[in-house]
This record gives sequence, structure tokens and C-alpha cells, in this order.
Amino acid sequence: MGTDGKPKVRAMVFAAGLGTRLYPLTKDRPKALVEIGGKTLLETVLQRIIDAGIQEIVVNVHHFSDLMKDYIHNLSLNCTIEISDESDFLLDTAGGLKFAEGLFGDAEHILLHNVDILSDLDLNHLVQTHIQSGAMATLAVRERKTSRYLVFDRSTLRLCGWQNVKTDEKRMVRATTDEMALGFSGIHVVRRDILNHIPSNEKMSMTPLYLDLAAQEPIYGYLHQEGEWMDVGKYDDVVRLQQFQK
Repeated sequence: MGTDGKPKVRAMVFAAGLGTRLYPLTKDRPKALVEIGGKTLLETVLQRIIDAGIQEIVVNVHHFSDLMKDYIHNLSLNCTIEISDESDFLLDTAGGLKFAEGLFGDAEHILLHNVDILSDLDLNHLVQTHIQSGAMATLAVRERKTSRYLVFDRSTLRLCGWQNVKTDEKRMVRATTDEMALGFSGIHVVRRDILNHIPSNEKMSMTPLYLDLAAQEPIYGYLHQEGEWMDVGKYDDVVRLQQFQK
């Protein structure tokens, strides 16, 4: 608990990706430093987190890591930023979260945010909903077209499985009579003790981790249909936005 008696929350921005889908914008910089509207993706996401009341943030780096470190050190934002340096080996999301374990201090919950996601989602409400539910993890989701879906029980929004509609792959870990397939929004909140379920120094993404845990642990969706949301991980998306901002 913090000094105000509330659960302590920190955040982590996943910013270590190679940004191959953004090339040539990432020819001389990491994805996190691509600019839209005169601001880098990283600064935009950091400010959103700060606005939600979280001022202790971890950012992982890998691609152009020295450039990222210099940029972060020169940022003037109302927060403390710790750098989780994955220069030697890119560990994906779950692996990156585990690698940063020592940087979360006394945090009981961690807000996780992909650097290439732009939205007006109420991050504070997401965090508070997660804390009040007692869930192991709460995943922001919405009804949208994608190739890979998370499958929830419609009435409870509890995670039950995953499916890839292109390959017809499907993995169900909990029974449900009323499936609801939703696209993951790249924003989620986890309890600190999820770190106990992630192997050290191993490349691993969050999706298989969530599926492994969902059979026993409460993992819920947080449906946000209203408002803006965009994955800007592709070159055409960013160029279109940059032109719109001019």
C-alpha cells in the first residue's frame, strides 16, 4: 500500500520492439521514437500514463537502445522513468516484464502499455476496475476485426480461450456456453504476483501466459467500445496519421 492507503501501482511501456512493420520510418530510430503530431509515440504514451496518476514508469529498450536511453534521460516529464535494458536479448512481453522485476519497487499492480497503441481509454478507470475485481490480470479489449481473438464468457467477461481465424487454431482453457471473441487492445493491468509464473531470462509473450493461468486464475476483459483506439505499428497507418496532423 502507498502512504495514502491505496494499492501501489507502477507502469511499464513495452518499447523494445524492432519496428520492422514501420520500416523505413525505423531505419534510423526505434519504433518508440517515431513521431505523430510532433510527439514521439513514447512521449504520448508516457503522458497518458502520467495523466492517469501513475508517476513511476519502466520502459524497456532493445532496438537503437543507446538512442532510446539518451532520449529518455533528456525527457522533461512529471514522472520517474526506469530503463529495462534488453540490448543483449529481446525477451518479448512476458519475458520483458519478468526481466524488469527488480524495477517495480513495492508496486502491487502494474499497468502494461504497448508503445504503438494510441487511445483515449480511461487508464485510471481500467486500473481501479482491475484492483476492485481482485483479478490476476485485466485486459482492455474491444469488438474489432483481427486475425487473432481472445475468447471470453459473454456474461462474466472471464478469459476462456484464444483463436486464430486465419489458421483455424483454437485453444480453450475454460468452458463457456456463450463465447465472445474480442480483439486485445495492447493495454492491460496485472497483479505483481503474476511475475512468479514467468520463467527468468526466457522469451515469452503475455498471451500464452494468460491462457496458462486462465484455467485457475481470474483473468477478465475490460470492454471499451467507445472512444478512439489505434494500433500504429504499421507504416501506412503512421503515414496516414502524420498527413492528417499536418
